[in-house]
Amino acid sequence: MTTTSSFPEDEDPSVSLFRDYLRLRTVHPEPDYDAALRFLDRIAEELELPLKKIEVFPGRVISIMTWEGTNPTLKSILLNSHTDVVPVYQEHWKYDAFSAFKDAEGNIYARGSQDMKCVTIQYIQAVRRLKARGWKPTRTLHLMFVPDEEVGGYKGMETFVKQPEFHKLNIGFALDEGLANPTDAFTVFYGERNPWWITVHCPGSPGHGSRFVENTAAEKLEFERQIKQWCKEAGEDVTYDFAQKHMNQNITSTDESDPWWNAFSASCKEMNMTLKKEIFPAATDSRFIRAVGIPAIGFSPMNRTPILLHDHNEYLNEQVFLKGISVYERIIPALASVAALPNEA
Repeated sequence: MTTTSSFPEDEDPSVSLFRDYLRLRTVHPEPDYDAALRFLDRIAEELELPLKKIEVFPGRVISIMTWEGTNPTLKSILLNSHTDVVPVYQEHWKYDAFSAFKDAEGNIYARGSQDMKCVTIQYIQAVRRLKARGWKPTRTLHLMFVPDEEVGGYKGMETFVKQPEFHKLNIGFALDEGLANPTDAFTVFYGERNPWWITVHCPGSPGHGSRFVENTAAEKLEFERQIKQWCKEAGEDVTYDFAQKHMNQNITSTDESDPWWNAFSASCKEMNMTLKKEIFPAATDSRFIRAVGIPAIGFSPMNRTPILLHDHNEYLNEQVFLKGISVYERIIPALASVAALPNEA
């Protein structure tokens, strides 16, 4: 491994690489995507993998490293991660949110330590280990690094899945981000909520702003009809539009007869991992992948860890991080070795 770092010489190289990546200020509202692209250029060169860059929108580039399989006609495996992180309010942090400070217990504090720069480096290091020991995938692997997930994905994955370059990747199954789990179990997400981002246009003098009350479930009342009624009652010149409106209810099979799920879950069982299946409580790029008919699992191997994504003092323990690399080192070969499916024969 040729990566250089300013961290202690006795630190695990994977941890140092993780901390290097966390130092990049890919934070909204003005993420330094150029820094991320330079970092990924370096990684692709180290891994000796071809790197393709696709500019979906001006300044919004998707990077794809490809490890061609021994049978590239089969559907490929996508390892997806996003490079951007949410804003920081430094006054609420114990340490500089972009210093990747590691305390005496091995907790690494940084924005993106859980969401989701950890997974990016875990993919990279798992692939590095697999290549080092001479393993070769049967199915092609694509490591994809996308921008703007944290602001809805329109200038990232949402647009990219509709483009010919995406379909040429011939993806059969995808892994994307999940959440930490404070227990011994690992949470796996096979679907997620549909986000509605709504802008209400209400001209006039501003008044008191309040929040939506809890328990406004769509199954009790068609929500959009309620919005229309609210606007009508507020005045004839009050209008609304959707920044995003997702109605897709695709979920990924977690039936043991499903070859993708079986490969994923069986490899986890071999590592004595307890899996907890859930619907993701928010939204990730997986929804766009599932919307075009590709099964996707949201998974971040972070157990015994408080859920701190988007929170102040976000951190991940270095031992949890390192264990995650070993987890992917088992899961990736399992997925890449799934036998030809009936539609691939």
